[in-house]
Amino acid sequence: MNIKIHKGTNEIGGSCIELNTKNTTILLDYGTPLQDESNQVKITDKIDAILISHPHQDHFGEIVKIDKNIPIYCGKLSLELMNTTKIFTGDEILTNNFNIFKPWSNFEIGDFKITPYLVDHSAVDSYSFLIEADNKKVFYSGDFRANGRKSKLYDNLLKNKSLKEVDIMLLEGTMIKRGNNDFIDEQSVENKIYQTITSNQNLSFIIGSSQNIDSIVSAYRACKKANKIFVIDIYTAWILEKLKIASNSIPNMSWSDVKVIKKFGGNYYEKLQSNKSYFGSFINDVFNHIVEADEIKSNPQNYLLKISPWYIEKLLNLLNLENANIIYSQWLGYMNNRYSDEKTVKLYKNLKEKYNFIYAHTSGHATLKDLQKFANALSPKKIIPIHTEYKKEFERYFDNVMILDDDESFDINYDKLSKYQVDKLNEIFKEDLE
Repeated sequence: MNIKIHKGTNEIGGSCIELNTKNTTILLDYGTPLQDESNQVKITDKIDAILISHPHQDHFGEIVKIDKNIPIYCGKLSLELMNTTKIFTGDEILTNNFNIFKPWSNFEIGDFKITPYLVDHSAVDSYSFLIEADNKKVFYSGDFRANGRKSKLYDNLLKNKSLKEVDIMLLEGTMIKRGNNDFIDEQSVENKIYQTITSNQNLSFIIGSSQNIDSIVSAYRACKKANKIFVIDIYTAWILEKLKIASNSIPNMSWSDVKVIKKFGGNYYEKLQSNKSYFGSFINDVFNHIVEADEIKSNPQNYLLKISPWYIEKLLNLLNLENANIIYSQWLGYMNNRYSDEKTVKLYKNLKEKYNFIYAHTSGHATLKDLQKFANALSPKKIIPIHTEYKKEFERYFDNVMILDDDESFDINYDKLSKYQVDKLNEIFKEDLE
């Protein structure tokens, strides 16, 4: 079995890893880079299938550019959320050749046997993969964590005997040099939201991904505890409707303390009208749960709104409110020019300067401590860093690390040194000679 990481050894986002045997070639994710200056991966080899680990654009975004006959394997809810992303960002519904897998149920693609493991991440329906071929085992972590509301999934992986001593662990390292900003888990985020929305009589907003369901649940739980109404836009309402596929315990618009605001949801309603066959009865059902701006104006302290940040100031101006609680619950990196455009950075700056701006977020990725615990429990023969900007830092914290560069191939069967290891040995020998 041969491994080639097309993208992921030097950056976060745009993930794409190729595995091949003599007869079969597959990709693990095919994502769009997060940074504008990062080149997108162009696949020229014949691909037999692509596995999508979760419905974040930096892991699936580029599948629109491939031959539509190539099979795409993903979870059922992942497909729904990928299509939701496309529709609400103005793109067409995906028309790839999708094949739905189930968690913990293995399937075969040519020479490969694949077992998907449901994991805890800031995207629902996220998976790691155990890939077996040529009497070798590769474990692809995907994006995962141990600090979400589904942390039991992380604990279960630690105990899984099938994952012990795999030949290669492709391990994400998003947090290898980041702390968790004092919010160690979703409960601490919920506590901060509750503290904020009960500390004054302001109208409150929360900024974050509508597909980060743990964060949505934290906001709703804080709302319920504070006896307030949780208000969402149409986009968020649709996502929560789709979550019924997985659970009936996720808040949705049919709950009495959840309402939908139409006017301040961007052009979302136009998206519904343009895709009537896709949205079905939701188009009419959503209007049974609408809250009007005038209702909010009469008692602003009774509401927490999850709407697009672009409409926060417009709503505040309409309601003639000079102050508000703005709870920022997503990665701080989106507030700088490296990961956001100038217009978005300016928006966040203005909100921060004008209103009561509060940070409350826990990462969607495993901390260094949890990564170490994970590696120690599974004891892989080799760890290859991926989804990281600091791959060389892995050598400080893990044993048996193999560093690869983008587009560098590694043959597991021959167990040869990577280019990085060869260069490092040459440096050592050169020092000895000198």
